[in-house]
Amino acid sequence: MHKYKKFLPVFYDVAIINLMMLAAYFLEFGTVVLPENFSMFALYPIANTVLTVFLFWRFKMYSFVWEYFGIRDFIKIFFACFVSAIVLFATLVAFNVGRALNFSTFYLAFLLLGAVLPRLFRFLVARSRKSNAGINRTSKRIMVVGGGLAGLTLINEIKKSSYLNDTVVCCIDDDPGKKNKFIHGVKIVGGKSYIPRAVEKYGIDIIYIAMPSAPTKVISEFYAVCKSTKREVKTLPGLYQLINGEVSVSLLREVKVEDLLDREPVDINMLEIAQYITDKVVLVSGGGGSIGSELCRQIAKYAPSKLIILDIYENNIYDLEQELIKAYPTLKLEVLIASVRDEKRIDDIFATYRPNLVYHAAAHKHVPLMEKSPNEAIKNNVFGTKNVAEAAARHGTQRFVLVSTDKAVNPTNIMGATKRLCEMVIQTMNKKHDTDFVAVRFGNVLNSAGSVVPLFQKQIKDGGPITITHKEMVRYFMTISEAVLLILQAGYYAKGGEIFVLDMGTPVKIDDMARNLITLSGLVPDVDIEITYTGLRPGEKLFEEMLMDEEGLKQTKNKLIYIARPIELDECKLTSDCAELRTLAEENSTKSIAKIKEIVTTYKCADQQ
Repeated sequence: MHKYKKFLPVFYDVAIINLMMLAAYFLEFGTVVLPENFSMFALYPIANTVLTVFLFWRFKMYSFVWEYFGIRDFIKIFFACFVSAIVLFATLVAFNVGRALNFSTFYLAFLLLGAVLPRLFRFLVARSRKSNAGINRTSKRIMVVGGGLAGLTLINEIKKSSYLNDTVVCCIDDDPGKKNKFIHGVKIVGGKSYIPRAVEKYGIDIIYIAMPSAPTKVISEFYAVCKSTKREVKTLPGLYQLINGEVSVSLLREVKVEDLLDREPVDINMLEIAQYITDKVVLVSGGGGSIGSELCRQIAKYAPSKLIILDIYENNIYDLEQELIKAYPTLKLEVLIASVRDEKRIDDIFATYRPNLVYHAAAHKHVPLMEKSPNEAIKNNVFGTKNVAEAAARHGTQRFVLVSTDKAVNPTNIMGATKRLCEMVIQTMNKKHDTDFVAVRFGNVLNSAGSVVPLFQKQIKDGGPITITHKEMVRYFMTISEAVLLILQAGYYAKGGEIFVLDMGTPVKIDDMARNLITLSGLVPDVDIEITYTGLRPGEKLFEEMLMDEEGLKQTKNKLIYIARPIELDECKLTSDCAELRTLAEENSTKSIAKIKEIVTTYKCADQQ
C-alpha cells in the first residue's frame, strides 16, 4: 500500500478537476444536463483532466516540500490552473458554446480553490509538526553579522529549517545605507560598534558571523567585538559553498582559531605547482604525520605518475592509504613501511622507485620528549635526513624539500638544534649534487598532532584546568593547509640551497589563544575554566624567531614567501663533525649534546640559558 501513496495527490486532483468543472457548469447554467450545443463537447472532461494533471506535474506540484510551501509555490499552482482555464475557454469558443467566459472564470476560481486548500492544509500540518518537535528544544535568539548574500541565505535557511527552533531577531552590517532596512523580515539595527548594545537590547544568545568573503582582518575585528559580549559565536562556511548550494544551518561551525590569525591566507599559484608535480614520481617521508598526510592529499590532486608514502608507523599510514584509494581511484599509490634511519632500506626504495620529487617530513618534533632522549633526535632527524638526502642524490631525484621549523633558529632545545643541522646538511649537499636541495621553515601548525590547540580543546572538554607554561609565551602559527601549500610552492621556486620562510604575520600569545578557545566554547575564562601556569619546560623559550642574525631576506613572486640568505659553511669540517656525531649518537653517548653544540654554534642548551 505504501508504494501507491505517492499517487494519492494525483487521484485527488483527478476528482477535484471534474468536480470543479461540474460545479462551475451548474453555477453558470443552473443544471447538470448538457444543453444541445454541448453535445459535441461531451468528451472534453477526459481531455481536460489529462491536460490539467499534466500541467500540475509540469509545474512540480507533486514534488513540493510542504513545510517550505510559499508564495512562489502558490504562483505555480495559479499558473497551472490559469492555463487549464484558458484552454477550456478556447475550446468552448471553438465549439461555439455560449457564455464561455463566465463558465471558464467560475472553473478557474473553483479549481484554484480546490488545488490550494488541501496543499495549504498540508503546509500548516507540516509547520505544526516542526513547532511541536521544537517544543522540547530550547529556542535561542540569534544575531546575524553580515547583511550581504551570506547573511540573507543564512536568515532564510534558519527561518525554513527544521534543524533549529531558533529565531533571528536582528542583523548587523557596517554599511550605513543598510541600517533600518530588512532582510527577510529581520531588521539591520546598526554596525560593528552597535553589537554589544544590540546583544543586550534583543537578548541575544548566539551570534552568527556571515561574512565568508570578507578579509581575515575584518572578520577578526568583528569577532573581537562579538567575543566581548560573552555570547556563543559561530561562523558561516566559505562563499563557494553558498554558490554550490551546500550551505545549511547544519554546516554552521564554531569559530576556529585559524579564522583569527591576523593576516590573509597564503596565496598559492596552483598552476605552478601542477606544472612540476603532474606525471612525476613523488615520495613523501613521514607521510603518516600531520604535515606528511596533508602533503599526500594535496599532491594526489595534481595527478603524479606515482605517489610513494613512507612512514615507520603503520596505523596512520594505513588510514591515509584507504582515504586516498577512495578519493583517487586511478592514483598509482605505493605505501611503504620503513625507518629513515635504515640506510640500506632507504637506498633500496630509491633504487626501485627513483622518485623525481622528495618531500622529507619524517622527524621527531616533540621538544620536551626529545630533551629526555637527545640521541634519538639526532639519529632520526639528522641522520635520517642525511640518509634520505644522499639516496636522493645517488638516484637522480630532481628536487628535495626538507620540512624545517622556526625552532631551528637560535635553538634552545635539541629538537631545534637537530633541525638546524638538517638545514646545514642539505645546503652543503646542494653544492655537490645535481639535485636541488631546499628547506621550508615555518612556525607552529594549528591542530597538528601534539600541538597546543588539541591539548587545550581536550582540557576544556574535561572541565579544565588549561595548563600554560608561561603567561607571556608567544608563537607564530599557521594552518596545516598553509604549511603544505608553502612546501609545495617552495618546490616550484627551488633552484637549490634556499631556505624558504613564510611571513606569518603577528605572533600569537598562547594565553590569549587559550582564553579565546574557552570563550568559543561558550564558557568564561577563570570562572568556568581555570588557567594555570606551570613554568617553561626544558628547551622552551618565550619567543620563537624565523631568522638568525646572519640571514637576510629576499622576496619571491609570492609576497608572503621569502628566501633566507644561506650562511657560508665549512663543508669539510661539517662532514667530519657529522661523522663524529653519528658515532656518539649510535653509542648513546652523553657527549653528543656537546658535539652538536659545537656544530650548531647558535644552539644554547638548557644549562647555558
